[in-house]
Amino acid sequence: MAAIAHNDDTAVVIIGSGAGGGTLANELCQKGIKVVLLEAGKRESSQTFIQDEWESFNQLAWLDKRTTSGNWRVATDFPNLPAWTCKTVGGTTTHWAGASLRLQEHEFKALTNYGKLEGANLADWPIGLAELAPYYAKAEHKMGVTRTNGNPGLPGNNNFKVLYNGATKLGYTKCSTGHMAINSKFRDHRSSCLQMGFCFQGCKSGAKWSTLYTEIPLAEETGHLDLRPQSHVVQIETNAAGKATAVVYVDAAGKTQRQKARIVAVAANSIETPRLLLNSASNQFPDGLANSSGQVGRNYMRHLTASVYAVFDEPVHMWRGTTMAGIIQDEAALKPSRGFVGGYEMETISLGLPFMAAFINPGAWGSDFTAALDGYTNMAGMWIVGEDMPRETNRVTLNTAVKDQFGQPVPNVHYDDHANDLAMRAHAFQQGGNVYRAVGAKSVIETPPYPSTHNLGTARMSNDPKLGVVNKHGQTHDVKNLFISDGSQFTTSAAENPTLTIVTLAIRQADYIASAMSKQTV
Repeated sequence: MAAIAHNDDTAVVIIGSGAGGGTLANELCQKGIKVVLLEAGKRESSQTFIQDEWESFNQLAWLDKRTTSGNWRVATDFPNLPAWTCKTVGGTTTHWAGASLRLQEHEFKALTNYGKLEGANLADWPIGLAELAPYYAKAEHKMGVTRTNGNPGLPGNNNFKVLYNGATKLGYTKCSTGHMAINSKFRDHRSSCLQMGFCFQGCKSGAKWSTLYTEIPLAEETGHLDLRPQSHVVQIETNAAGKATAVVYVDAAGKTQRQKARIVAVAANSIETPRLLLNSASNQFPDGLANSSGQVGRNYMRHLTASVYAVFDEPVHMWRGTTMAGIIQDEAALKPSRGFVGGYEMETISLGLPFMAAFINPGAWGSDFTAALDGYTNMAGMWIVGEDMPRETNRVTLNTAVKDQFGQPVPNVHYDDHANDLAMRAHAFQQGGNVYRAVGAKSVIETPPYPSTHNLGTARMSNDPKLGVVNKHGQTHDVKNLFISDGSQFTTSAAENPTLTIVTLAIRQADYIASAMSKQTV
C-alpha cells in the first residue's frame, strides 16, 4: 500500500469506501493513478464479522447522531436511525444482500414516461440504458453476478420455494433465485456461497462481493492506494478559483488532518454526502459546496420498502440459506392501470428473531405480536422494493441544534410519502399476501418500512446545472474537480436494488476521470 504525503496535491482523494468509492479507487489505481481513500469506520474482515444480529449491528452500522422528520413511519419508529448504513471499510457492501439488477430502459426517462406528477420532482436521467450497457456488463463480470457470464443461479432455499410456488399459482412468470453478486461457484479466489444465512452481518465465507475484500485489496496490490480507516471527513476546502484543493478529516487519534488533492470524489452515501457538501459552505459557496442550484440534499429517495411475512402449518426455516436469493419481477413493469406509476420487486428476506422482534411492528405488543413471534419457525418472508417518487421537500438538511462528536451539525432526514408511494405499497401488500395465501398461509403480516438501506438522490444528475448537482459523469456542475460517486447521483430511484448501478457508474466515472486527468482538463 502506498503512503501518500498530506501535502501531495497530485492524488485523487475519495471519501467513502463502499460500492461507489471502493470501486472507483480500484479502477483508478489499476490505471496508475494515486488514490487516498478515506473511510470513517474501522477495517474488519471475514474473520472478525459477528454472526449475531445486534452485536454485528453495533460493529458495522453507522450509529453517529442523526435526526428525522416527516410523515413516514420511520420518523416515529426510529427517529435517530433513519437509515441502516455502515461505518466500516467496504461501507454498506459489508451489509447488503447481493441483489444486482439493471435498471430498466423506461426508468431512465421517468418524466417522459410517467408524465408530470403533482408533488413529485420527476426528471429524465441524462444517460440511458444503451450508454450504460457496456459498463453494466463490466460490473456484472467484476462482481460475479449470477445468471451472467456463465455464473449459475444460486440454489433455492425453503423461503424461495414458498415464494416460487405462490408466484406460480398466481400466474407470475418471472420468478427465480435472481441476479446475485454472490459466488455460486468458486471464483476469484473466493468460495461459493455456503448458505449460512447472516448475509446482513458480513459474509464470513467471502462469497458475497464486497469492496472490503475485492476492490480494496486489488487496489492495494497496485501500490497506488493509501487507505486510511477511521478518518472522518468534516470539510472540503476550495481555492479562489473555485476548485477543491483539500479534504479536512479527523483521524483515529482524534487529530485534525488536511489532505491536499487534485480531484475529490465523495461517496459517503446519500445522507452523509449532502451533509458534507452543506458543511463545506464558505464565503465563496455560502449555500454549501456545489449547490448553486439549491438541489444539494433535495430529492431524497429511499425506495418503497416494507415486508410481508406469512405463517404456515409446517416449518419453513426461512433463515437457512441466502437471505435474498429469490425474486418476483412481474410487478416491476410499467403498468399505470394499477393506479400508480413505476413498479416494484418482491424479494425473499429473513430476519433473525431478535431483529424480527424489533422490526415486525415497532412498538406493538399483545397477542397478535406474540403469535407472530411464536410462528417464527413456520414463517416465510419477502421484502418489497419499489420506485418512490423524488420530491424537492424530501431532503437532507443540517440540524444546527444537534451536534455530533466532532462539533458539526448532524443531518436531518425529512421524508413524506407521496400518494403514488402509498398506492404502490397497498398494491404490493395485497399481492405479497396473495402469493402466500395461494400456498396455504395461516396468517399474513404486513410490516412497515425499516430504516432505509437504499438511500438515493440528494445530488442528482442533470444536463441543466439549474436542475441538479452533477452531470452524467457525476462531475459537479459548479466545481469541475469535485465528483459524486455514490447513489446520491440517482435522478430517480427506479425499482431495482441500486448497488449494481452504483458500481456501474463508478467504473464509467473512472474512465472519465482518467481521461480528464490525461488531458489536463481537471
